[in-house]
Amino acid sequence: MFGDNLERIVAAIEKNYEADEIFFTKPGLRFPSRTAVKDIIKGLRRVVFPGYFGEEMLSPNTSPRYFIGEILIHIERMLREQIILALTYTDDSCDNVDAGRCGECAPRHITDRAAEVCTAFFDELPRVQQVLLTDVEALYEGDPAAGSKEEVIFSYPGLYAIYVYRLAHILYEMDVPIIPRIMTELAHSGTGIDIGAGAKIGEYFFIDHGTGVVIGETTEIGDHVKIYQGVTLGALSTRGGQRLNGVKRHPTIEDNVTIYSNASVLGGETVIGEGSVIAGSTFVTFSVPPHSRVSVKEQEITVRQPGEKD
Repeated sequence: MFGDNLERIVAAIEKNYEADEIFFTKPGLRFPSRTAVKDIIKGLRRVVFPGYFGEEMLSPNTSPRYFIGEILIHIERMLREQIILALTYTDDSCDNVDAGRCGECAPRHITDRAAEVCTAFFDELPRVQQVLLTDVEALYEGDPAAGSKEEVIFSYPGLYAIYVYRLAHILYEMDVPIIPRIMTELAHSGTGIDIGAGAKIGEYFFIDHGTGVVIGETTEIGDHVKIYQGVTLGALSTRGGQRLNGVKRHPTIEDNVTIYSNASVLGGETVIGEGSVIAGSTFVTFSVPPHSRVSVKEQEITVRQPGEKD
């Protein structure tokens, strides 16, 4: 019975806690909260797309200033606390700091850095909102099934994944640890779309259907790029492990490229030239010049009718 074995099981797990391979956390320090990060994403979504994801009733004839200001004040406080936790946890000088009360106990250089990051992050928010509106336009114009731009904003998983990526990318560029990964993994788990926070993605970005899309951390994507479900923009090999950290290992996709479903484009030196089309189910590990058409040659499909012999 379980009760008879409990003491033995507890003792064995407790013993495992002594292994560095299992117990990575630092005593007295806390990770950022996934729940808090999720709430930040949800709150900013209300600001970026007002009226879609909250109870507010806004119209062009009403001033949204109070609504925007109130939410941003609340989110800034939450984000700053999570940044302090992340910076404290990864700062070697903070091994003995009790970060449980966050800003009350964190060193001055960390609280100052968190405030600096938050200021820069919110300064970028109007620009990110403008870029996201181009993404809405790309999704609406590129998908004949889209009933309206409102439908795209409210229900398309591709737009949600792009939205979260664009927020996470700001923090990634400012070297905020842990939080950008939490953000993109939350989007990944909800949409099946995995976009590395370090990727550089231009305007009018289109992801259709989206399930199974992977965009690696060092990918560079230009403007007006379309990709479909199952596309991988990945590395040729990750056998180098941490030695590859910071090395460009994912492809560059130039402007006006379309990559159809289940295609894989791999390698840090691989460049897909402007205006090219990559056919579905292709495996590309080499650069192609602008306006190329890449497809699988001599792919044969056989249809056998009932009663016919092989």
